[in-house]
Amino acid sequence: MVIYGVAILAGCYLAGMLVGEFIGIAMGVDSNVGGVGVAMILLIITVDKLVKSGKISLPAQDGLAFWNGMYIPIVIAMASSQNVIGALTGGPLAIISGIAVVVISWACVPLLSGKKAKEAAMEFNTGGDLNVGNN
Repeated sequence: MVIYGVAILAGCYLAGMLVGEFIGIAMGVDSNVGGVGVAMILLIITVDKLVKSGKISLPAQDGLAFWNGMYIPIVIAMASSQNVIGALTGGPLAIISGIAVVVISWACVPLLSGKKAKEAAMEFNTGGDLNVGNN
């Protein structure tokens, strides 16, 4: 049933939040540190083991797939809104640092993909259905 997938997700989320709180306490920080990441890792490991052992039904897998698709964007949106609030109240250095990280990340995409910018643009323009404007 779909509800079993949601129950697995909820269990992993609660366990991840608990572990994140303990990590925060161990670091001396009054915050949850990495709880969402731990929850996602637990969810991936749990579902993988259940699928490999054949102990999870297809409807439960469908429920997990749906909530996995919803869970990640929602958590990322919540975390990013907290980061924006922190950056705006942190002064100009936080804002400048954020902009610098984004620009550096964009500049690293061609380097990490192994292609030069011109090669990537040519591949995009000549690739099958993506060929727009060359009529």
